[in-house]
Amino acid sequence: MFLAYSQERVAAYGAHATKLEDILSARNTTLPGGVVEYEGKNLAIAATANSKMKRKSATGEVATRVEDVVRRVIDEYGKAHPEDGKPRDLLQSLTTFAGGGGPRFWTTVSPEPQQQNYAQIIIQAKDKHVTHHLVELLQEAFSSEIPGARVDMRQLATSGGIPVSIRLSGEDIPTLRAEAEKLKDIFRAIPIADRVQDNWGAQSFLVNLDIDPDRANLAGVTNVDVAISSAIGMNGYQVAVLREGDKQIPVIARMRMEERSQLADLQNLYVYSTQSGQKVPLRQISSMHYTMQAEKIQRRNQFRTITVSCFSAAGVLPSEVLNAAMPQLQEFEKTLPPGFKMEIGGEHEEQVKGLDELGMVMGISIAMIFMALVVQFKNAVKPLLVFAAIPYGIVGALAALWIMGMPFGFMGFLGIASLVGVIVSHVIVLFDFIEEAHERGESLIESLLDAGIMRLRPVMITVGATVFALFPLASHGGPLWEPLCYAQIGGLTVATFITLLLVPVLYAIFVLDLKIVKWEKKGEHEAVGH
Repeated sequence: MFLAYSQERVAAYGAHATKLEDILSARNTTLPGGVVEYEGKNLAIAATANSKMKRKSATGEVATRVEDVVRRVIDEYGKAHPEDGKPRDLLQSLTTFAGGGGPRFWTTVSPEPQQQNYAQIIIQAKDKHVTHHLVELLQEAFSSEIPGARVDMRQLATSGGIPVSIRLSGEDIPTLRAEAEKLKDIFRAIPIADRVQDNWGAQSFLVNLDIDPDRANLAGVTNVDVAISSAIGMNGYQVAVLREGDKQIPVIARMRMEERSQLADLQNLYVYSTQSGQKVPLRQISSMHYTMQAEKIQRRNQFRTITVSCFSAAGVLPSEVLNAAMPQLQEFEKTLPPGFKMEIGGEHEEQVKGLDELGMVMGISIAMIFMALVVQFKNAVKPLLVFAAIPYGIVGALAALWIMGMPFGFMGFLGIASLVGVIVSHVIVLFDFIEEAHERGESLIESLLDAGIMRLRPVMITVGATVFALFPLASHGGPLWEPLCYAQIGGLTVATFITLLLVPVLYAIFVLDLKIVKWEKKGEHEAVGH
């Protein structure tokens, strides 16, 4: 809440802005108007149009308009997609943080620092499956109905940040900004790229005060006096706290708008001496010059880094945007000045990092499984037959993702990776029966047929229990778990039939045709294969 005052009228009473705190602490003052006594003089505080106490900020007003748009768009979507003939109530909650981001509520979302021109609105829908549709509708409404503000609508995901991001590092700020503008032009020229931006923001207009020390000493003021007086006049000074119910609202006193609306008004500001109490106009002891300066400077690994980012258009994947810009990005990287470096971040970096780590873990796991099977079967070829069903399981998992329309992301890859151990265990169950029949002296054909028949029930029961148990999670787990569940359902279903049908056939081919695996009957020394 702001209390606008006139420095001329306050100075006429022999007071200044810092004394307003004592003035408002008088018992006979009733905000926003009243009469108080100060050093033997009656000082009137009138509630006029110019001295109106304001409470809302520009950021808060924009956030309120965004909330209204959110409620309207979600209500319209609920009416357009009724359930049982009635409009659907889809909005669960709406939480707004103005002047900065909220606390960490999601592992991949970093809290934003406190800043006056930033607000964060968290929307929670009752139905997880409509979130993707609401994101596109809300973003279209924000872009057309909220002028003068950049509103980015994002859906929470396992990877945080803007999907397409390019990091540019260097030390010289003007050169860094110039190269960042070239990056922006590359993305703006791509039709499927939307909302191109950077994380430094626009440069702000800066007014520098050059104080003449000789004149300041003659006037009896110091640099601290200039800083305090200019800060109070332009930014304000807390003079009281107004109670409203269970809330405490700070009252900030600052000059009227007509006295600080132009840069020339700053030179008319009175500077009060903290020692003698005398005042002197600011123009008599200082001069002003203007410049542009970055509001915030981001660093990464101790280097100044500006991140140029963009979103993909509706119905387009971020990878398509990056692939379209990649030839120009490679040419741009070659033209960078010495000491500057370009890195690809965003979703591409997280995907490459995650897939590399999972690939390495999977490679180590497969190698350890192979060595364990070599020890168990005492043969280096039979483990290859065990792994023969894995590619077919992967094909089944990818087919299930394509049929259900699920994206092949981190969770989908995790579901495919977890198939390896399950498929291997089923093949081992089949192979174990074949080896036991071999030890009993049965023929190859009889052993393979008995293994397919006798091991059919335990394998089908295990797979059926797993597949049926995954359906509730796939239908009610939301978009996060759906790719993993459908990948495992499709992979296990296909791999089971391959295990029971194709693996015995491959075993017979390795024994009878390729003669790589030996098969000797008990009591005979004649080798069927070498």
